[in-house]
Amino acid sequence: MNRKTIGNQGEQIAEQYLRKQGLKYLNRNVNYRFGEIDLVMLDSETIVFVEVRVRSNPHYGSGAESVTASKKRKLIKAAHLWIGQNRRYANHNFRFDVISLTTGGEISNCLWYKDAFRPDS
Repeated sequence: MNRKTIGNQGEQIAEQYLRKQGLKYLNRNVNYRFGEIDLVMLDSETIVFVEVRVRSNPHYGSGAESVTASKKRKLIKAAHLWIGQNRRYANHNFRFDVISLTTGGEISNCLWYKDAFRPDS
């Protein structure tokens, strides 16, 4: 399986997992020239921007640990653009979560890092 296929499967699993936790799906694979938001969900009145990470080997660290400072800046910028394009959510709080999945042939082991980072970190 190639990386794109694994990534798409990971996003589907993450979306299903978050829906089971009570979050509402808003958007997926939101692309901007500088980056992408994997999932946009709604948790009560909070917009949740989700970065999905699929790791083939947990010895290299968790998915949350693999989100670099550069990636965080891109996600924050993308989130502000998304809110600007979806004005009905302009007054909502928002947060950044990471879903970390492990693969060893099949994707499993879903870990949810709520509020994984903040725009000011």
